[in-house]
Amino acid sequence: MVVFCLVWTWAAGNCIGQGLSLSLEQAHSLARQHYPLSGQRELLKKAMEYSVANAAKGYLPQLTLAGQATLQSDVTTLPFKSPVAGITFPQYSKDQYKLYGQIDQTLYDGGLIRNQQQTQKTDELVQEQNLDVSLYALYDRVNQLFFGILLIDEQMKQNELLQEDIQNGIDKTVALLNNGLAYKSNVDELRARLLQAEQARVEEKSNRKAWLNMLGLFIDQPLDESTRLETPSDPLLTDVVRRPELLLYDYQKRTFDLQDNLSGARLRPRLSLFFQGGYGRPGLNMLSNDFAFYYIGGLRLAWNFGNVYTLRNEKRLSALGRRSLENQKETFLFNTRLLQKQYDGEMAKLMELLWTDERIIRLWTSVRMAAAAQLEQGVLSAHDYITQVNAEDQARQARILHKVQLLQAGYNYKNLNGNP
Repeated sequence: MVVFCLVWTWAAGNCIGQGLSLSLEQAHSLARQHYPLSGQRELLKKAMEYSVANAAKGYLPQLTLAGQATLQSDVTTLPFKSPVAGITFPQYSKDQYKLYGQIDQTLYDGGLIRNQQQTQKTDELVQEQNLDVSLYALYDRVNQLFFGILLIDEQMKQNELLQEDIQNGIDKTVALLNNGLAYKSNVDELRARLLQAEQARVEEKSNRKAWLNMLGLFIDQPLDESTRLETPSDPLLTDVVRRPELLLYDYQKRTFDLQDNLSGARLRPRLSLFFQGGYGRPGLNMLSNDFAFYYIGGLRLAWNFGNVYTLRNEKRLSALGRRSLENQKETFLFNTRLLQKQYDGEMAKLMELLWTDERIIRLWTSVRMAAAAQLEQGVLSAHDYITQVNAEDQARQARILHKVQLLQAGYNYKNLNGNP
C-alpha cells in the first residue's frame, strides 16, 4: 500500500481509497486517462508517423527491375541489298529479349508528395479530435456518479438527524410510560419508526457502495466506504462554447482545402531524372542482332491533362463538403444554445425551490420543537410527534435534493459548453 500511495502521489497528488478524498476534477482526469479508448491516441500518432514517412519516400530514388521476352510477326529489314560485294545487312530475329533495371529520381512533382504528407497529418488530427469528442462524453457519466454519491452522503447525514429526533422522542415517551402517562404502544410506534430509519440507512450505504464501485471502475482506482468525495465549489458559468466538436469541424474543413490542393497538384507537370541499364537482343545498336549490354539516361517530363476534365466537379464537391460541415456546426451550436436555455430555466427553478425550502424547514422545525415539548408534557401522542418529525425530514430531504441538483446542473452547464 505504501508503494501504491507513493506512485499515485507522483501521478496525481493523491492516494484514493483508504479514507482519503476525491475531487470532481480528479475524477474527470482519471476517467479520461484510464478509459480503454484513450489508448487509441498513441496508435493514431504512430500510424500518422508511418504514413508521413512513407509519403516522404517518394523523394528517394525509385528502382525498377523488369524483363520481357517477345515473339513478333515481323522485324525491320532494309528494302535493298548492299551495293558492296561481301557486305550484308543483319537480319533481326523475331524473338527478342530484354532485362533491365531503371532508377528514377523525382525533381519536381507539383507538390503532390507534400500534399500527401499534410493530408496524413490532418487525417490524424481529425481522428484524434474524434477521440476527444468520444472521451468528452465521459464527463457526463462521471458527473452522474459523483453527484449521485454526494446526494447519498447528504441523505445519510439527514438520516442521522432523523434518528436523533426519533430517539429523543423515544426517551421522552419512555419517561412518560414509567410515570403512567403514556402507553407502551406509543413507544413501540416510535421504535418502529426508528427501525425504518435504520433500514433506510442500510439501503443508502449499500447504494453508496455500489455507486463508488462504478466510479472506481471509471477512474481505475479502488474506492471503499471510507472514501470521501469533495463537494465542488459553486461553478463559474459562461455561455461561451468551447466544445471539442467545434475543433473537429475545423479539422474536417481543412481536409477539403487539402483536397483542392491535391487537385491542383495533379495538374502540374512532373520532372525527373532516370537511368536505365540492361541486357538484351537487340541492344541499342540497330545494326546488330546480337545480345548486348546497354544503358540510357536523361531527363523525363510528364504532364497529364486528363485531370482537367474532373477539376471543376472536384472543386464543387469540396464546396458542398464545406457547406455540409457548416450546417452541421450551426446545428450543433443551435442545439447547444437550446440546452443552455433549458439549464438556465432548471437552475432558476431550483434556486427558487431552495429559497422556499429554507422557509419550509424553519416552519417545520418550529412545529417539531413544539411537538417535542408537548410530547414531553404528555399532551401530544407519539403518532402526532412522528408525523411532525417526518414532515420536517421530508422538507430537509427536499432541500438536500434541490441543493445537489442545482450544483450538478451548474457543472452540467459547464460541461455542455466545453468547460468541465
